[in-house]
Amino acid sequence: MADALQISAGQYSDKGRKDTNQDFHGLVIPKEPHLGSKGIAMALADGISSSAVSQVASQAAVTSFLEDYYCTSEAWSVKTSVERILSATNAWLHAQTMQSPHRYERDKGYVCTLSALVLKSTTAHLFHVGDSRIYRLRAGVLEQLTQDHRVWVANGQSYLARALGASPQLELDYQALPVEVGDVFVLATDGVYEHLPTHALTEILQTHAADLDQAARAMAEVALHKGSADNLTVQIVRVDALPRQAVNEMVRALSGLPFPPILSPRQDFDGFTIVRELHGSFRSHIYLAVDRETDTRVVVKTPSIDLQADAAYVERFLTEEWVARRIDSAHVLKPCLQTRKRHYVYVVTEFIDGQTLAQWMTDNPKPTLEAVRGLVEQIGKGLQAFHRLEMLHQDLRPDNIMIDGTGTAKIIDFGSTRVAGLAEAAPLPGGGEDVLGTVQYAAPEYFLGESGTARSDIFSLGVLTYHLLTGRLPYGAQVARARTKSAQNQLQYDSVLDDDREIPAWIDSVLRKAVNPNPAKRYAELSEFLYDLRHPNQEFLQRTRPPLIERNPLVFWKSVSALLAIAVVVLLSVVSGRH
Repeated sequence: MADALQISAGQYSDKGRKDTNQDFHGLVIPKEPHLGSKGIAMALADGISSSAVSQVASQAAVTSFLEDYYCTSEAWSVKTSVERILSATNAWLHAQTMQSPHRYERDKGYVCTLSALVLKSTTAHLFHVGDSRIYRLRAGVLEQLTQDHRVWVANGQSYLARALGASPQLELDYQALPVEVGDVFVLATDGVYEHLPTHALTEILQTHAADLDQAARAMAEVALHKGSADNLTVQIVRVDALPRQAVNEMVRALSGLPFPPILSPRQDFDGFTIVRELHGSFRSHIYLAVDRETDTRVVVKTPSIDLQADAAYVERFLTEEWVARRIDSAHVLKPCLQTRKRHYVYVVTEFIDGQTLAQWMTDNPKPTLEAVRGLVEQIGKGLQAFHRLEMLHQDLRPDNIMIDGTGTAKIIDFGSTRVAGLAEAAPLPGGGEDVLGTVQYAAPEYFLGESGTARSDIFSLGVLTYHLLTGRLPYGAQVARARTKSAQNQLQYDSVLDDDREIPAWIDSVLRKAVNPNPAKRYAELSEFLYDLRHPNQEFLQRTRPPLIERNPLVFWKSVSALLAIAVVVLLSVVSGRH
């Protein structure tokens, strides 16, 4: 494999027999680091013939897609990035139609089809709405990958069932397909493919394999010669080389540096003076140091020399700084800007003068409910910062949370964090099966070999909340032993109401839901969990509401008397009717 994704491309567009070309297309091949982190993007849009402004829609759709895609977060997956961009574009186009004289005539508004392709690492991401098409030629076989969103009616007439800008909500088709060297992708409008069967497209691709611009032109010219009366646009891209599996340029550069030795107090290290070791384990060493350039206290984290041959460990260690630089939250550890050249592999972060949550729990064995709420809300805000960037922390535990002198809680360790944008660019070697987090707080789905979701982090935060309140775990040590669905369904939740402390019943309901072994039965959003920790959920109140006879005996007996009176009247009328 090559160091980067390499392609050959060809494009051609012509108005054909029409006065105006309502098609629009574009292709972006960025340089690093965007080539590795975002990939190559191309798109084709086809305006509808009944609209005099659809060429505006086509140009706006393709331009906004290609420009805005590279402005989205590198942590986002391709799917999230593109869907958010196209949803915004769809809303804008629809609003333009609503403000025009054709607000009640959709087929005369700002409407177009769109087919887009993003090649990132070894995956092709396809996005499609309308009746333009995307094909793939592999091993001499041309396959249509998209479905036409066109409805055919009597007498050969048809209309678009879906299009960009046609309605306030966008329904977009998405596919992610593995890519092989030699794959050829073809994007074409209906003015081309309606007059060229697949065997003709394949023949042209094979004839002009050395010149894809000429291949695109030939397709359009043949379609025009065969009677096409529409605009003609073709894009062709061939995959010439696939990249090696590396996370990003920063990781790739740092991975070539040596691991540092064990450091000692007063030692000079890359412009830092080591003060003392704060924590050491078989996975890493953490030191308090002074940056001699700024005279500020910082934390230097170095990897374990014993694990330097573990590729997955090295990648995760190097990704920690990448993650930290992209999260801006008062409740997440901040990295320090590196201004000097590095000679070793390490990470530098802010120094938090305080204690871990684990130590805080030892010092406060029976905290008040309000104190627990305050800490959990801060931790939850930190987790929300991860989730907004499509990151899962995956190792939330007391040792990974610091509380500074002001009482501010901060998440400090990102060694197990899963980043959607990086995972699809370069899955960590060997990282799909092991449980990365601490087993006492890890969600049950990890023990089944399943990928985590935001609900997995919510489970961990729920266990942490339970532990803060009770000093124990909701299922004891049974979660890690439950390695099948059946075993997980038999897990018995230990109610916090069995404890000696005064905890409201509705709090127990909140925790029970947060740590449910079934992810589908947990909270879907962190905000819901945090809100319910302070406000009794209406579902719980209705479920536990006492019967009417207890709440208002007078109303109860009046209601019973009224029902009995009605029954007597009915019986009397029946009896009198018989006589």
